[in-house]
Amino acid sequence: MDIGAESIPRDKRMAIPIIIFWVFMIFLAMSWKNVSGPALYLLMLVSAPLMGVLYLGFSYVGEGSKLYGLRPITDRLPAVKRPEGVHVHFKTKMFWTIGILILYFILTNVFIYGLDQATTVDVFASYRAILAGAQGSLMHLGIGPIVTGSIIMQLFTGAKIINLDLSNEQDKATYQGVQKLIVIIMIFVEAVPQVYGYLNPSTSFVSGMDGLWSGNGGMLAKTFIVVQLFIGSYLVFLMDETVSKWGIGSGISLFIAAGVSQAIFTGTLNWMPANSAEIMSVANPPAGAIPKTFYLITHSSASQMAGGGIEQLILQPPNPLIALVGTIVIFLLVAYVESARLEIPLAHESGRGSRGRYPIRLIYASNIPVILMGALLANVSMFSLLLWSHPTMQNLPLVGQKWWIGAYLPQSNEPISGIAWYLQAPKGLYEWLLPLMSERYQQSYLPFHDPGQLIVRLVLYVMVMIVGSIIFAKFWIDTTNMGAKDVAKQIQSSGMRIPGFRREPKRMEIVLDKYIPVVTVLSGAFVGALAAGADLIGTVGNTSGTGLLLTVGILIRLYEQMAKEEMMEMHPMLRGFFSNE
Repeated sequence: MDIGAESIPRDKRMAIPIIIFWVFMIFLAMSWKNVSGPALYLLMLVSAPLMGVLYLGFSYVGEGSKLYGLRPITDRLPAVKRPEGVHVHFKTKMFWTIGILILYFILTNVFIYGLDQATTVDVFASYRAILAGAQGSLMHLGIGPIVTGSIIMQLFTGAKIINLDLSNEQDKATYQGVQKLIVIIMIFVEAVPQVYGYLNPSTSFVSGMDGLWSGNGGMLAKTFIVVQLFIGSYLVFLMDETVSKWGIGSGISLFIAAGVSQAIFTGTLNWMPANSAEIMSVANPPAGAIPKTFYLITHSSASQMAGGGIEQLILQPPNPLIALVGTIVIFLLVAYVESARLEIPLAHESGRGSRGRYPIRLIYASNIPVILMGALLANVSMFSLLLWSHPTMQNLPLVGQKWWIGAYLPQSNEPISGIAWYLQAPKGLYEWLLPLMSERYQQSYLPFHDPGQLIVRLVLYVMVMIVGSIIFAKFWIDTTNMGAKDVAKQIQSSGMRIPGFRREPKRMEIVLDKYIPVVTVLSGAFVGALAAGADLIGTVGNTSGTGLLLTVGILIRLYEQMAKEEMMEMHPMLRGFFSNE
């Protein structure tokens, strides 16, 4: 089915209920006590395109999914062209991969023009390692909108709300185009509330904008900041596409690994004092785990070590010794598990004696489930903070400023109660083990809760990470052609078969269906448990267990992909087996 974007069948009567809905929404906004005139104009400007998107979708009356109605937009979105009919050489792929990585680091150091850095509240502070961003820079949102868009599409596709067959080229193109559109929408959904609540423009920038539109300089300044965030976030999306199509691996994975590696390096070897405003001392040792260990051992007396120095060295932040040990253990464990696999024997149909094996990794769904879980929890944290302290959203009925969603201290991004607190990842042993061991640490690390609530939080967080990772692993396998049915077709198309079975996709699917669903569940559960366990132990550089787990897996996969690309460069006959070229 090939539907031209200009000849899409529509029921134009659908425009009437959508216009009525839009007018009703504007009417509600006009009656809202905290919405000023300029803010109302901005709401109308932002919501009008969304109503247009709704009309294009709901008015489609042709065959297939309603999402085909969005093709006038999705077919025109900027995209990186895929190389067609030509093999991209290994050196070219390395050039694009390294070039995009350098560009990413440059953009993390390009700060938003006009932003008051001193009053900025980072709502994603606890999830920076996963979102691959940098506070106050063009990369402030990081990969958050991209991953959130992927979550929405996977959930809708897995729940059959979206009727698309991803084995069909037209449906797959529609899926990717709509996902790109959702990413653009999510950029504004994440950027606008932050700018109009926590990313404040400087007074000089506001006064300069006030000269352009008297009395509305603040709104103009904030709008300009939103535009900068949009440009930065869409550049991340295009850079991810560039790496995926012209480089090696995934841009998202590359950015995560780069950010986490930088944090681990500084968290391990930083010799500057933890509090830069004070001189270095036993109470203010170096921030890096290794310099801190040597400094405390050589500068602390026996009485100081006995009076809390050992706990400061091993358990207390910043970068305690146990975090360094935990980081090394997690690295080695993931590196070992990545090599564990179940191999299904294969035989070539026409070549006698020609045999092979199809490997099913223990971590079959890769680390994607914990990326999606991390992004989901980051959004929970962001919206709970917005609902508690945002000047407008805190007044929303039923959900505004409710402690059970999440309560926060003034100018703080750390929840102290509610769902947000129970789903907040622990930052190491000092946050839960020390309060459980001694009452004298409860006031410092657990001021608003008792040990029983802390235990419930730990159990709930681990269970949410495991169950959520299993669910996302199943969705990921179903939407990326890694299920038993798709793998059976791939084996058949390569001319191979499973010995003892007919060379029919249905027969091979029955065999694969005994392994792939089980391994998918085990894969999701394992990476979820490993990420949660690493969070409980703590990591150097505050990279979080999820960030560390992702980075180790990403680096191993990147090495394997580079080896495979180099092998195909040396032996061109292998391209037909390893790729679609």
